[in-house]
Amino acid sequence: MTFETEDRAALRESVRSLLGRHSDSAAVRKAITLPDGYDADLWQKMVEQIGVAALAVPEEYDGVGASLAETHVVLEELGRTLTPSPMLGSAVLAAQALLLSGDTDACARLLPGIAAGEIAAVCWASEAGWSTPGVVLEDDRLGGTAHYVLGGDVATTLLVLAADGDDVALVEVDPDADGVVRRRVPTMDPTRSLAEVRFEGVVGRRLTASAGLEESLRTVALIAVSAEQVGAAQAALELTVEYSKNRKQFGRVIGSFQALKHRMADMYALVETARSMSYAAALSQDTQDAYAAKVYCSEAFEQVAAEAIQLHGGIAITWEHDAQLYFKRAHGTAQLFGQPREFLTALVR
Repeated sequence: MTFETEDRAALRESVRSLLGRHSDSAAVRKAITLPDGYDADLWQKMVEQIGVAALAVPEEYDGVGASLAETHVVLEELGRTLTPSPMLGSAVLAAQALLLSGDTDACARLLPGIAAGEIAAVCWASEAGWSTPGVVLEDDRLGGTAHYVLGGDVATTLLVLAADGDDVALVEVDPDADGVVRRRVPTMDPTRSLAEVRFEGVVGRRLTASAGLEESLRTVALIAVSAEQVGAAQAALELTVEYSKNRKQFGRVIGSFQALKHRMADMYALVETARSMSYAAALSQDTQDAYAAKVYCSEAFEQVAAEAIQLHGGIAITWEHDAQLYFKRAHGTAQLFGQPREFLTALVR
């Protein structure tokens, strides 16, 4: 099955064109300094002109009714430009948490708003990671702290995956409810804002949670991150190739040196194989494919970003150059939703 259909190619071109006009390097650097950590005007343009937040939302909930493969295209383009946006945390993670829950009432109430660009956040991980929820549900009250929450500090709706005995409950919480404390936390990757959300005896609305909700949501999350990684790895490669065509050493452009040609060829091979892994997982939505994409795309992107730093030389580690941003994104996404070694172990089993 071919991933790049005519419709997806047209969607890619639309997103790339919009980001080309409004999310160049200077715009990205400005966005990360804004109070919300992203450019709200650009997000609204993406929502209104292209409908990115509504892509994977069914038509009955005011969405487009497309598949997650279309969302994958958008994430790849956002990764390519390192554009900070609520796409991953809200339009993908929160929307899919609702759809996977099977709670039609909650979907009818919340999905139209998400499709229109409102921000929802999934509170999930403990300080140790996503294998164990950071929040516990006892006597219908939430207690504990969710870490690494995408958009948790700006969301208008919180969806909490909480430990409930041996099960996992899904609870809808108003961010302004008594006992909810939110704060943005420092991150290695400045283009990705994360928050910490603490719950102190909070009462929320318990939603239906279908069997296997947590694992199904993890599968979606890993595939989505792999899309960002492929887009960013492609951009890091292009940045390096362009630099090698202009930088001169010993009277020659460095791209003419055979040793550097070989290294850039290896970078290209890593990007293309990572793309194949990510696309295969996006089409199958299979858990094992998602694990494989997470492991391979994380390691490929880290290696490509490291090579970009090496081939740019000293300029790459300065704040003024974008290579360091791709390097930080590579290491940040490798940790997001679980470290590659965790999934490698699962694949071996």
